[in-house]
Amino acid sequence: MARYLVTGGAGYVGSHTVLALLDRGDEVVVLDDLSKGHRGAVPAAAKLVVGRCTDSAALEQAFALGPFEAVLHFAALSLVGDSMRQPMRYIGENVAGLTAVADAAVRAGCRKFVLSSTAALFGFPERVPIDEAQPLLPVSAYGESKLLCERALDWADRVHAMRFAALRYFNAAGADPAGRAGEEHDPETHLIPLAIGAAMGTRAPLTVFGTDYPTPDGTCIRDYVHVSDLAEAHLRVLPLLDHRSVRYNLGNGTGYSVKQVIETVGRVAGRPVPHAIGPRREGDPASLVASSEALRRDTGWAPRFPGLDEIVRTAWAWHSAHPRGYAQAA
Repeated sequence: MARYLVTGGAGYVGSHTVLALLDRGDEVVVLDDLSKGHRGAVPAAAKLVVGRCTDSAALEQAFALGPFEAVLHFAALSLVGDSMRQPMRYIGENVAGLTAVADAAVRAGCRKFVLSSTAALFGFPERVPIDEAQPLLPVSAYGESKLLCERALDWADRVHAMRFAALRYFNAAGADPAGRAGEEHDPETHLIPLAIGAAMGTRAPLTVFGTDYPTPDGTCIRDYVHVSDLAEAHLRVLPLLDHRSVRYNLGNGTGYSVKQVIETVGRVAGRPVPHAIGPRREGDPASLVASSEALRRDTGWAPRFPGLDEIVRTAWAWHSAHPRGYAQAA
């Protein structure tokens, strides 16, 4: 048994990682300001410190509950479109939060760090699936902020021997199979919960942005990885940090189109997904799928929920049980 600090542990991927740590018998402290996360997403077995990553008092309170085997850092602004409207905010807050937490970890003697990074580092990739050898050319302020975070951790490694893992992925999807946690964002920008909400009648009809892409059905193809599988990947890289820092791309290995998602949600829900066709969004690549071959080779990680039907079923079950999200269970 070990003890871990999870920043952003009241958020979507962070809360599922907290569950994965607790399920294997570890102790967890969560640091979250609850601006995007939810108090109800933090299990009772975890200790919650409410505060920002840049708040020295909150950091001191959190690290006083250590010592920690490692820090897992999820806290960040993460909307790509919003980052292009507020680039300085995204770069400033994401980098400041990362450096404040990493510095506090160094001072507390914690030398292992896992960063929730993004495949948005690669911008418009040269080839798909995207492997680690491709050039890092982000085309959004969000992607740039995460690249700067990775570079900051390089310096923490060089100067302080803090070993880190950066996991780069696109679309977390689904919900805890046991129904203990799910996905709730405000605003919601992810396709699967938007499609589920449209099918349930709790959201407006979905808009499909473009049907003339060079893909089999004309709609964009994206990589969807079950959130519990992502959580497991964060745990799998921890033993590697005994020896070295690592960077891994993380994907399902199979991309799914917008039309495939709509069809799958309709099939799982047993009702159609109301939707309309709109124009392309500027900057949307036709296909984005991340390779996870290196991660699989080095850690043995493999998704337990690789199919889109499995991903959507868990998401549908959680949203059906929580029509108002964490505010109220049905």
